[in-house]
Amino acid sequence: MTLAQLIDAYPALLAIAIFLARIVDVSFGTVRILVGFRGYRLLAALIGFCEAAIWVIAASKVIGHLDHWYLVVAYAAGYATGNFVGITLERRLGVGRELVRIISYCSTCNLAEQLTQRGYSVVELAGRHRGQTSVQVLYVVDKRRRMPELLRLVHELDPDAIYTVTDVKSCHGEDVHALDASTGQAMALRFKRK
Repeated sequence: MTLAQLIDAYPALLAIAIFLARIVDVSFGTVRILVGFRGYRLLAALIGFCEAAIWVIAASKVIGHLDHWYLVVAYAAGYATGNFVGITLERRLGVGRELVRIISYCSTCNLAEQLTQRGYSVVELAGRHRGQTSVQVLYVVDKRRRMPELLRLVHELDPDAIYTVTDVKSCHGEDVHALDASTGQAMALRFKRK
């Protein structure tokens, strides 16, 4: 039985294949954009190559069978699902670094020392809130995948601390190499950022 005969006999198989292909290619596209934004250009290019190849195959099957409306629905549903899966996948990969700015009003918590003892590189500044109350202002740059752990720890040590988290596009300095050595990275994520 040829592929054309198989598709004619079981059209639902093609719809499922198109749906799954679109999930994969759109997920790749979402991850590619987010990884590229963080400076991993070579990794983004490799993901883009795979994304384009899958897209050409899926799109050609839909265009070749426009008389089958359910293939268009499978294509669109795969696209929508692929966006959700791609964003979820990128969050789980945790590629890149983030900066956490922490303001602590607790004079007895000594948050900077506590975080340093637990392996975080902390920059501490003395500050004042509304010109009167002394506060501790901390900056911590670390890998995205370690952020939930860091934020749980900050909340545990000082439940009243205020913090903000932002993406770091590039990072330079002596502690950057310590960040890279502190936890193992997957081989695919070791592409140099330029």
